[in-house]
Amino acid sequence: MRNISTHRSVFSAKTLLLALLVALLAGCGMARMAYNNGESLSYFWLDRYVDFTDAQKHWVQPEIDEIFAWHRRSQLPDYIGFLQTAQRQLQEPVSEAALKSDADMIRKRLLLIMDQSLPMLADIALSLQPNQIAHIQKKFSSNNDDYRKENLRGDVEQRQRARYKRALKQAEYFFGNLDGAQEKQLRQLSDARPLNNELVLRARQRRQKEIIALLNRIRAEQPSKEVAVLILGDYVKRSLDHFGDAQTKAFYQAYEAATIHQVAGLINGTTARQKEHAVHNLQRWIDDFRRLSGS
Repeated sequence: MRNISTHRSVFSAKTLLLALLVALLAGCGMARMAYNNGESLSYFWLDRYVDFTDAQKHWVQPEIDEIFAWHRRSQLPDYIGFLQTAQRQLQEPVSEAALKSDADMIRKRLLLIMDQSLPMLADIALSLQPNQIAHIQKKFSSNNDDYRKENLRGDVEQRQRARYKRALKQAEYFFGNLDGAQEKQLRQLSDARPLNNELVLRARQRRQKEIIALLNRIRAEQPSKEVAVLILGDYVKRSLDHFGDAQTKAFYQAYEAATIHQVAGLINGTTARQKEHAVHNLQRWIDDFRRLSGS
């Protein structure tokens, strides 16, 4: 079978899988349902970007199936252990150092999925036609318009309030209803996080520009699969380093630290009953992961 990457391209099933995993760990019930049907959803999501040809369709879906099978078989059992540890951690005050360790662990897991996907991503990139790369670029532009409408409207107060509302929704999914004092604390913690949506937009546009240039390079040079993997791997490394942009790196480092501070404050400010609500939610995920992994 042609190893032509299960993966769509630089934003394959891998990207959706990462998004689903992050949403799962952030407390999104719909994400859990989406993961259950991830293979089909990934294909349709990818097709919106790439607009697959009939020939590509024959190998894209089987490769996506293979990635999800690998993930369920080799990764979900470890997630179960991670969530069980989280259940125990909720019984005691949580430290920011422990949360930072958890965040680092999740990041490593996401990078593992990325590494697993690179050979397939290379195959996809090698198969793209110029009109498909143009289609991807058009979709990026549309996504950026949506981001502007959602995140660049209003003044700082309005943007902070919208961000707080999202944080509150996640917190209440996880812990149940918060009282007035808890909501006030969460608002303060949320507002203390760095806010620079213009920078975030510039950073995503930089990533998109780099992806398009990379795809055009691979299209023009048609390197071996091994070389294409190296090109993609280099992109991943540079992207994680924010392409050496000091301002962007500083922003995201500060944002992560402030978010960890927010989560610690939220958890340590909850009642025993709210913690039990969170433990119950984690158990639902554990049960789902066990079923999906066949363990």
